[in-house]
Amino acid sequence: MHLLMFYTRLRTSLSQRGQATTEYALILLVAAVIAILVITWATSGGGGGKIGSLFDSIIDTIVDRATNAF
Repeated sequence: MHLLMFYTRLRTSLSQRGQATTEYALILLVAAVIAILVITWATSGGGGGKIGSLFDSIIDTIVDRATNAF
């Protein structure tokens, strides 16, 4: 009886490990797809040129604050 319970627990635990691995893989896949969509939008789609202007404004702000600090 105890051997059957041990086998059942072991089997359940192993199948859950596989399920967790599958869930992590799916999460990574979804994150990669979202990243590709954002990059595509930002470089050529409706956000074309916005990334460049965003970085320009960030650099300008940093330079202004650094210049005013000294």
